[in-house]
Amino acid sequence: MYKFLVIQTAFTGDVVLATALIEKLHQHYPDAQIDFLVRKGNEGLLTGHPYIKEVLVWDKKKGKIKNLVSMAFRVRSNKYTHVVNPHRFASSGFIVMLSGASFKAGFDKNPMAWVYTNTIKHVFSDSPDSPITEIERNQLLINSLTNNTPAFPALYPTENDFKHVQGYKSKPFVVIAPASVWYTKQFPAHKWVELIEALPQTYSVYITGGPGDTALGDSIVNGVKSRQVTNLCGKCNFLQSAALMRDAAMNYTNDSAPLHFASAMNAPVTSVFCSTDNRFGFGPVRPNGRIVDTGKTLDCRPCGVHGHKACPKGHFKCAENITNQQLLWWTSKTI
Repeated sequence: MYKFLVIQTAFTGDVVLATALIEKLHQHYPDAQIDFLVRKGNEGLLTGHPYIKEVLVWDKKKGKIKNLVSMAFRVRSNKYTHVVNPHRFASSGFIVMLSGASFKAGFDKNPMAWVYTNTIKHVFSDSPDSPITEIERNQLLINSLTNNTPAFPALYPTENDFKHVQGYKSKPFVVIAPASVWYTKQFPAHKWVELIEALPQTYSVYITGGPGDTALGDSIVNGVKSRQVTNLCGKCNFLQSAALMRDAAMNYTNDSAPLHFASAMNAPVTSVFCSTDNRFGFGPVRPNGRIVDTGKTLDCRPCGVHGHKACPKGHFKCAENITNQQLLWWTSKTI
């Protein structure tokens, strides 16, 4: 029997997008064992996943190197036949090297790419209008095992996750996930306030995020004067947030993990792209997703794949120039 291991120890959104590999492998090998290796903190994304037998968790914060070596030998002892590694850093390449798998797939940008039996060139598109999406890039790693059509990413909230958020769904609602790890990927708080003030009053509004986003959520709630807004930051885990997003009239996100939560739940999403653009391939992958950006040519945009801690030019026009009219595109269809 085949035993697959998928490795993605990067950020939360990367893990969500990599679940498309799980979906595709299960489609073609329904009886195979499929495991997933993630960094500590992201394992909650995969709780109760119907196609994953075991989630392996690498703690990168405490005893990073010791835990890496221990994990590599644990992987080897599991005797996987296939290891698929969309992560592009040496740590995951080290695990692949020691895995003992006969099939080892990954991208050429990994410093340990020489250990792979199936090495794929990692590229970005030259144009945001014709992006190579992340799920398409990742799919290249398993084309030889499946076919060349990527599956969609998927999350599987439990019944208890849906029960946790059911009380918030008594009337039509909008979800806003305002935070990002990177400042220049984050739509400014005052712009979220302006958007909320402009939303039709028929919608409840919920702010979502982790415990560390509570202060940002409070600042948005306190800035809104025309309606009540509920700050759920820190009150819902990953899968509970995904369960809430599934039934929203609209989800608003940055170029960040909640965007991919929406894609994984086939939920409508409007993603605000400030300093980045779609050429990197991290936009919505479903037909009910849309990117909103400045719509104007800026010689400084995009200023990087991940963004910065501050606008390098000091003006942050890529965010400040975005209008409510752009963001409210969907309301004309629902009012």
